Amino acid sequence: MTLDGKDLSGADLSDLDLSGWRFERCTLSRTSFNGAVLESAVFAGCRAAGATFLSADLQEAELTGGDFSNADFRGATLTSARLAGCKMTGANLSDVRAIGWELEEVLLNLSVIANVSFRKMTLTRIDLSEADLTRCDFRETGFTECSLRGAGLTECGFEKADLRGADLGGVPLTDARRMRGAVISKAQAADLLGQLGLQVI
Repeated sequence: MTLDGKDLSGADLSDLDLSGWRFERCTLSRTSFNGAVLESAVFAGCRAAGATFLSADLQEAELTGGDFSNADFRGATLTSARLAGCKMTGANLSDVRAIGWELEEVLLNLSVIANVSFRKMTLTRIDLSEADLTRCDFRETGFTECSLRGAGLTECGFEKADLRGADLGGVPLTDARRMRGAVISKAQAADLLGQLGLQVI
């Protein structure tokens, strides 16, 4: 089933089986997909600000080029899903199950992403500035053109992560301690030590 350009704002699609459906350039503002089965579904260029996907099954789904600002994905399954070119400012992805998912060019600033594993992933052009990343697992993760500026890193793990491609501006030294075991550049080290009034020459 393909829906192209449909306005489903505020619709209740909770608990429906929408496996394999394609939503192209649809308006899904405040639409409820809570508990829905969306396995292999495609959301292309959709406007879905404030939509809810609580505990939805989004295995192998694709979210590309759309606006999911302030959408709520808490408890959703995103295993093997692909998120690319999306705006997800203020979204809540806490407790999602996301083994083998892909993220590229996603705006996740001001989002809440607690208890999520990014382990061994390669993150490219992901904006996590001012996001709440409490208890996220970034072990062995590579960052390319990403931002962690001002992000909350309480209880995060960064062992063997490569942070040289991440903007760490605004990360307080207390949170920087959580990056123990990660690789950073000399410039990043200088910025962090600058908080202690030290100069790296």
